[in-house]
Amino acid sequence: MSKKLFIGNLDFKTADKDLEDMFSGYGDINDCVIIKDRETGRSKGFGFVTFDDDEAAEKAVEGLNEKEVRGRKLTVNIAKEREESTPRFNNNPRFERRESEPEDEYSKYFTTTLMRD
Repeated sequence: MSKKLFIGNLDFKTADKDLEDMFSGYGDINDCVIIKDRETGRSKGFGFVTFDDDEAAEKAVEGLNEKEVRGRKLTVNIAKEREESTPRFNNNPRFERRESEPEDEYSKYFTTTLMRD
């Protein structure tokens, strides 16, 4: 069974390939992605790595959590699906998710608040 890891506090210049290279020594990687801002394309400073093997994922957490990479201490842990939360901003429609906005497989792991135009 595959296991998805959350990797936080990444340097903003880290690319998907850099992340893959960093984690590939721990086992076979199924998927690797750095989350980017949809407007600017700039990294948001975190990403996800999915391992084919649970044991490899656990070794990666042990080996890379709090390791300093490019001057920043990484946060590496097992990704958790985000919990449903109550609406913020007193249900102000300016801050609701756009209905036309596509959901992707990673959006369930982080929360983004959007403003309407």
